[in-house]
Amino acid sequence: MAADEPMLLAGTLELLILRTLAGGPEHGYGIAKWIKDTSKDAIAVEDRALYLALHRLETRRHITSEWALSENNRRAKYYSLTRSGRAQLTAQEAMFTRYTRAVFDILRAPARRAPA
Repeated sequence: MAADEPMLLAGTLELLILRTLAGGPEHGYGIAKWIKDTSKDAIAVEDRALYLALHRLETRRHITSEWALSENNRRAKYYSLTRSGRAQLTAQEAMFTRYTRAVFDILRAPARRAPA
């Protein structure tokens, strides 16, 4: 990872995966590409991190997977959101939104003066 690439906060990758799958089933490469494209190349997900997160989400039953042919006629594992995954996405989006608003409030606040 280059020094100017943002690091994902813990749990953020799972949230981004759930958000990606809200649009319908997708394979790993498609998930990573959607995140990169949608973030205007600011977030590039490493393969290992992606597949570890997909495995965690599948273990928690937030997503399911099945093998199918991709658009270029290759076998690929497609991931889909479950009902539990949709509920998790809603909860995580709300929590992340509250958190990022709080961080932005702090960043926009006037600098605090040190006591004299």
